[in-house]
Parts: sequence; C-alpha cells; structure tokens
Amino acid sequence: MSHPFTEDFLEEQTFTELTLEKLALAHREFYRCTFRHCTFTEARFEKVVLESCVFEDCDLTRISVPHSAFRGVRFVRCKVMGVHFSALSAHPELSFEGCDLRYTVFDGQQLRGGRFIDSKFDEASFEGCDLVDADFSGSTLTGAVFGNCELAGADFASATGLFLDPSRNRAKDAFIGPDAAVELARHLGLRVAGHDAPRKKSRR
Repeated sequence: MSHPFTEDFLEEQTFTELTLEKLALAHREFYRCTFRHCTFTEARFEKVVLESCVFEDCDLTRISVPHSAFRGVRFVRCKVMGVHFSALSAHPELSFEGCDLRYTVFDGQQLRGGRFIDSKFDEASFEGCDLVDADFSGSTLTGAVFGNCELAGADFASATGLFLDPSRNRAKDAFIGPDAAVELARHLGLRVAGHDAPRKKSRR
C-alpha cells in the first residue's frame, strides 16, 4: 500500500486526511508529528516509535501495535476501538480526550499518571495495570474490568458506569463518585438509603 512514510525517521510533520486501511508499517520513528482526520482502521504498526505525537479526529479502530513504543502520544476525538495496547512496549505514555475506546485492552501496562478524559472505555480491560494518579474524569466505564491494579490517587470521581472491587485491586486513596460507591455497597450486600428500599420487618 502506498503511503507517505517512506523515510525511517519523520520529524515535526503534519499528515492530513490520509486513508490507509490495513496499512502494514514497521521500523519507523515519528517525532512531534500530527495526524488529522486520518483513517488507519486495521493497520499494523510493528516496532514503530511515536514520540510526542498527536492524533486528532482519526479512526484507528482495531489497529495492532506489536512491540511499538508510544511515548507522549495524545489522542483527541479519535476512534480507537478494539486495540490491544497490551502489545506495546513497556511504560507507554498515553493521553485520551473525547475518544471512543470501547473493547480496548490495556492489560499489564504501566499507565501511571495517564489521562483518560471524557472518553468511552465500555468493556475495556485494565487487568494488572499501574494506574496510580490516572485521571478518568468524565469517562464511561460500563463493563470495564479492573483486576490486580494499582489505583492509588486515581480519579474516577466524575466517571460513570464504574464498578471497582477493592478486594481485587490496591485501591486505597482512589477517588470514586457516589454511583460507584453505591454499586460497591450493593456488591457487599448493603442497602443504600435513597437508592434501595429498606427491608420490610416481619410481623410477629
């Protein structure tokens, strides 16, 4: 497939309105590059380095990223559904704002301090992730799975759809909202005033 990424190292370039579905790209480095209104659905980025790059209004649905390194990469208003970020090299630096990340997999990644803002993470998987100080403000997390995660200081206060089991995560000092607290209480067999009806006392 013809594409403009002919050089091994590309720096401070802007790529606009590219349609490169199922692109196979390997051994390229992008530094401070911007991608706007580009389509990379089902593309394969193998051993690709992206550093301080931005994707805006792009479609990256079901891309694969084996052994690639994403450092300081921002996604803004992008479709990033069904991507296995667990295949990235260790310690990626990722930021999402206004994105659709349903069915994504982040398992095992170090995502400390990551920004996951105003985005959809429904049915996403975060098993074994380091999410210390991560910010999920305004995001939806219906059906998202958190297990064996480090969550100290993570901000879920304005996230919706969250279920967080503290028995399966190191969640001390994580900040959750009222709805998540209610769901946790119900999981523990409690009834919450204003949300659940009290049990009727039997008459003797």
